[in-house]
Amino acid sequence: MTLSFGADRPRRKITSRQSDIFDALLSTILTKGFADYTLQEMAADLRCSKSTIYALAGSREQLIRSVVVSFFRDAAARVEERLAAESDPIRRVQVYLGAVADELRPASADFMDDVAAFPPAHEVYERNTAIATQRVQELILDGIDAGVFRPVSTGFIAEVMTSVMVRIQQRAFSRNVGLTDAETYSELATLIVSGIVVTP
Repeated sequence: MTLSFGADRPRRKITSRQSDIFDALLSTILTKGFADYTLQEMAADLRCSKSTIYALAGSREQLIRSVVVSFFRDAAARVEERLAAESDPIRRVQVYLGAVADELRPASADFMDDVAAFPPAHEVYERNTAIATQRVQELILDGIDAGVFRPVSTGFIAEVMTSVMVRIQQRAFSRNVGLTDAETYSELATLIVSGIVVTP
């Protein structure tokens, strides 16, 4: 899950205090969402002035997008760190999707609903999903080359994954099955690996 766009912090130079405020804002938004979260409420919760928040981004929309990009980019880096520590091809697929699930767990349903409903944030999630799909394809190809996965069509797997991930983005599994995004990714990992692994 590697992002190739955006920044994990606002691009303009900021102070250590402002960086701490940004981190606190990210944590708060992950918990409570952002659809109805005003700049005035942010300033009150973070015990700072609105001008301090405006120093982080030129508008509320830009600020929210920066927060969402930061969340997914930092999560992506941690996912890749966990993946780098695993060499077994089967485990690499499991670890990758499991790590994605773990990284999504701090995100509340309110946050994910707001991401789905806010186009600038949804774009970030959508692009991240496309990159994650490509990454899993690469991992499956590695497993096929190693002889531990059946020579399946990675294009088919990608289509299945994309369909599931789009439904995750649309909050379908949350509404219809009662699964969180993290739980859905865990189930997806089990489904994919059990379906393609070569059995003795």
